[in-house]
Amino acid sequence: MRSSRCQASTVAVVFLLGVSACNQTRGAGSARSPGAAAALPPVAPEVLRPLAAFDAIEDEEERSQAVFVEASRVLLHARCVNCHVDGDSPAQGQTFAQHDPPVVRGPEDRGVVGMECGSCHQDANQQLTRVPGAPDWRLPPKVMAWEKRSPAALCEQLSDRERNGNRSLDEVIDHVNHDGFVAWGWSPGADRVSAPGTHAEFGALLRAWVDSGAECPEESESHE
Repeated sequence: MRSSRCQASTVAVVFLLGVSACNQTRGAGSARSPGAAAALPPVAPEVLRPLAAFDAIEDEEERSQAVFVEASRVLLHARCVNCHVDGDSPAQGQTFAQHDPPVVRGPEDRGVVGMECGSCHQDANQQLTRVPGAPDWRLPPKVMAWEKRSPAALCEQLSDRERNGNRSLDEVIDHVNHDGFVAWGWSPGADRVSAPGTHAEFGALLRAWVDSGAECPEESESHE
């Protein structure tokens, strides 16, 4: 029974940061950085600007803000936000569709009896059934939800231990770099769109943001 249910569930695209705009069509993730947007080269949606591109921003606070806005293009991508939801059910795909089959987070964010996340989602993507998988598949706690957040609001949230999994900023970086569920965002399997750039580039952006003071953009500056 459980096996057939898993095979019937063709795709469930969710992602943690914690390990993930909410998605390519709904979210606030922007390819524009504040303060010196004209100095930054344009990039395609699937590409992250290299750190060297931000050298053109002379003011360190402005540069830190701009680097975070760039990193937020990953955090606010469907691969992250499909899992970092405010409600009790994850989403899937690029349009924030309802998870199929319907599931709920349960008391420990891992589903309910008979419909646990791990019943279908194994430690790796399943090629034949197209069910995505990564180690310890689950929903992050509601306090770590960032569905519909702006880059500015997300920056404040990620800097707050009460809303980031009780992590210091260095621990956030370590988590991002070494958690297999986070890394899944760049190897989602099937025909799913991966998070922008590469896992290493994303980690480098967050590291540079922290090292430059972990400055958060103003709300008015974090949108195109």
